[in-house]
Amino acid sequence: MRRCIPIIVLLAASLTCACTLLHDDKVVAKVGRKKLFRSEVVKFIPAGTPAEDSLAMARQYVDAWAGELVLNDRAEKYLSKREKDVSKELEDYKAALLKYRYEQHYITTHLDTVVTAEQIAARYEGFASQYVLDVPILKTRYVRVPATTPIRDELVKMLASDNEDDQCALDSLAYTVVDKYTDFNGSWVDIVTLAREFGTDYGSLLAARKDSYIDIVDEAGNEHIAYIVDFIPSGRKAPLEYCRHTIRDVIIEQRKYLLTLSLERDLLEQARDEGFYVTFLTDED
Repeated sequence: MRRCIPIIVLLAASLTCACTLLHDDKVVAKVGRKKLFRSEVVKFIPAGTPAEDSLAMARQYVDAWAGELVLNDRAEKYLSKREKDVSKELEDYKAALLKYRYEQHYITTHLDTVVTAEQIAARYEGFASQYVLDVPILKTRYVRVPATTPIRDELVKMLASDNEDDQCALDSLAYTVVDKYTDFNGSWVDIVTLAREFGTDYGSLLAARKDSYIDIVDEAGNEHIAYIVDFIPSGRKAPLEYCRHTIRDVIIEQRKYLLTLSLERDLLEQARDEGFYVTFLTDED
């Protein structure tokens, strides 16, 4: 493989001229009678990649290509004829793949994807224990600013305000003195997600909470402030609006499962009726 490196270096240096590579398609590696051409390696490397990175990617590709062939060659030489017979596995894989593809086609054309508010509410009430919170959730407005900002107190007041003008003002400031501002679209968000905004863990976030505010200054000198509009601790039942999308997905997945079962049952019954499927088992068997 070391003898291939000079060729790969030329490859990396020539990446900016694809036409040259195609007209000068040299062999960059060989395993037995198998050859790898420069044009095949070029396809693997995104256009505009720096030469040094291109070389590393080229080496990685060549080694992977050679490694697979060398391993296959060793398997061909040392495995017995019985061990090399993969016809049964191939047939099983083909059958499983065809079954899966037909089931997906059937589901796509027959699945009812309409989930009503009543169906979501019914599951929410019927499986209440499944919707107990593992971590707190909250509705919050969050802002990140330089710790030295002169309008810090004004921002704190705006965060706590439900006045639309104040919210618009915060939005406007997000393009000037404020590094980042979000109200999470007024939706419930888990505290782990908010902690990522602060660059800390949610335990530290809860420890820093004072009344309706969480205020932390990070090592870079940025002040993170969150105003808590509403808060539900862990161990409580999550509100329906927080679970709505999850419940809808569960209902859809359950429908897919039942649809697949009914497909197999109906096809088996049809095959019996048509004489395509016959069983010779008796009660005595």
